[in-house]
Parts: sequence; C-alpha cells; structure tokens
Amino acid sequence: MSETVLANATLVLPGEIVTGSVRLHEGRIARIDQGAGVPAGAMDCGGDMVMPGLIELHTDNLERHIQPRPHVDWPHASAIIAHDAELAGVGITTVFDAMRVGSINTGKGRYVKYARGLASELLELRARGALRISHFLHLRAEVCSETLIAEMAEFGPEDRVGIVSLMDHTPGQRQFRDLSKLKAYVMGKNNMTEADFVEHVASLRALREQFGEAHEAAAVSEARRFGAILASHDDTTPDHVAVSAGHGIKLAEFPTTVEAAQACHAQGIAVMMGAPNLIRGGSHSGNVAAHELAELDLLDIVSSDYVPAALLMAGVALGELWGDMARGIATVTRAPADAAHLSDRGRIEPGARADLIRVARIGGAPVLRGTWVQGARVA
Repeated sequence: MSETVLANATLVLPGEIVTGSVRLHEGRIARIDQGAGVPAGAMDCGGDMVMPGLIELHTDNLERHIQPRPHVDWPHASAIIAHDAELAGVGITTVFDAMRVGSINTGKGRYVKYARGLASELLELRARGALRISHFLHLRAEVCSETLIAEMAEFGPEDRVGIVSLMDHTPGQRQFRDLSKLKAYVMGKNNMTEADFVEHVASLRALREQFGEAHEAAAVSEARRFGAILASHDDTTPDHVAVSAGHGIKLAEFPTTVEAAQACHAQGIAVMMGAPNLIRGGSHSGNVAAHELAELDLLDIVSSDYVPAALLMAGVALGELWGDMARGIATVTRAPADAAHLSDRGRIEPGARADLIRVARIGGAPVLRGTWVQGARVA
C-alpha cells in the first residue's frame, strides 16, 4: 500500500491540538511530526483540521435508505451502498448500523421482521469489498414486541454485532412520557386515526405486560453470547439507571432527564446524546436538551441519530461550547471507540488505524475535504 502524508495540518490529537503532519503506511498511522513543513510528495492541508474518522454508534440512516417513503421497499444492495457512501461523505469511518429486532405480527400497529435478512445482505457486501467504511451491527431489541427472542436467536458471534440496546417503547414512560408527543409522532408517521392510536397504546402496554421481563432478560443474555456491549435507551429516572447498571450496561443512549444523566455518571455509565438535539437546540420529543447536559459536564458521546451530517457539526459545536476543540471532537471519535471497545481507532497516534478526515472551516461551518479508511481515500 502506498504511503500518504497529510502535512501542514491542525492535528486533533488526544487531549491537544498541534500543527504538524501524519504519515499513513499500510493502513496504520506510522508517524506524527510537529511543524508546518510540507515534505516532498505530501498533501498540504493548508492548516485544515485533521482528526480521527468519526465513529457512529446509533444511526437509523440505513432504514431511511431501505424505505425512502412509506411502503416503498428500495433494492437493498443499492440502499446499503448509498448509505455507506453518504457516511463516508460526511466523515464517518466506522458505523454501528441500527436494526430493529422484535416484530409485531398482529393488530393495526404491526411491523414486520427485517433485521436478519438485511444484516446478511450488508455483511455479504462487506465481504465482497463493496463498502467504503467499517460496518458493525447494532441490534435494537424491542421489548414491546412478539418475536424478539426468536429474531435474536438468528444472530451469532460471527455477525459483527457490536451493540445490543434495550428498547422499551411502552407508551407513557421513557421517551414518550408525554402521550401527546407520542400521539403526534405516531399518528403523523403512520396515518392513524384517534381510534387507531388508542388501540396502539393499549396493544403496546399489553405486550410489555406479557413479554417485557422475558424479552429484557433474553436481550441481555444474547448480547453476552454475541460478545456485544449492552446499551440502555431513554433512561428517565434513577431507578431506570439502577436497572441498567444491574445488567452491566456502560452506555446510556439518549437519557431523557438531567436526573437520569447524573445517575448514569454516578454508576460509571457513559451518556450519549443525539447530534440533531444539540444542533436544533432541543429534543423533538420534549426531553432534556443535549446542550444542557453538555453545560453540566454530563455529555460524553454524540450520535448522529437520524442526520449523518450532524455528527461532525456536533463535535465542532461542543468544542466551541467547552472552549476545547480536542474535547469536543473526542465525543465523536475517541469516546465512542472506547465505549464500543474498539481500541484500534478513534485517535491519532502511532499504530492506530489510519481512519482520518480532513476538515476545513468556512463561515464557521465544518466542511469535509477528505476521508481516509485504513489509509485509502474513500471520499
């Protein structure tokens, strides 16, 4: 593999920012030098930031490509390739593709199984070299479902399942404590009537009562079998966090209150919030604002959630909010790598994977100038 040198760059290193160059060789970072010089054959970055490739732990973006409109099932191979290219184009070099496991086959609020088939297609494309960036699976284990245990049994340690998150969407708690918010979201998305919504709420509550405890226990057990980390989702109260800690969870996705985030930190659980929440200035569900947790030093990791381009924006925005760009960028690089137990990436240091991005600032906005994965330029 040819050698690449990115020189005269503002290097975002662990805990500091320096002017220098980074040498990429055989897919790894071979050397870091300080100074603004540009060796012969090097790429002159003109002072642009060079930082680790972004690491995305929870994104629904693949589902958006698979179903670009309600009831439209786009050809999966093309959708996966487009999703992969989009992520490379916004600086994401490692992604945990979120896929729902657990379906509802009865009633008006039904949704069908899809994760096993889609995962197989993604892994086949990866094996054939069709994808630009590094893909792992994130299984979103829906407690309020009918088929969770059977669907999770279809996966194994060979499937690159890196994260299993416990998703409890029982109406009236966690993300949708405010039923009016749930009503607006569900009725708008699924074209439900008032009667349909009442039936939907009753159905989910009945599923939680019937299957909740067994499904939660199964998801915890299956995560261990896969060798995946466990994540909680939408913790709202200290009691929720205590249950998460009892399961050995070390990553909390989108806690909905300050109290829950404080309890997470007290239990040694990293707090992840959505980049759209941060960029928009608040949660679309009416929950705690990401910037509030950042100001309270309760925010550790950022996920793009449903807007891939928001991840880079959020890392830079946090750097400005904290007055520490290295710390802000760490929330989208080193911190998610550590949470996912990926010790080979997320930082610029000798021996790490040569997953890097070059970023300019134009009018204050971060602009991607290049993406490298294992030393090869992919965008």
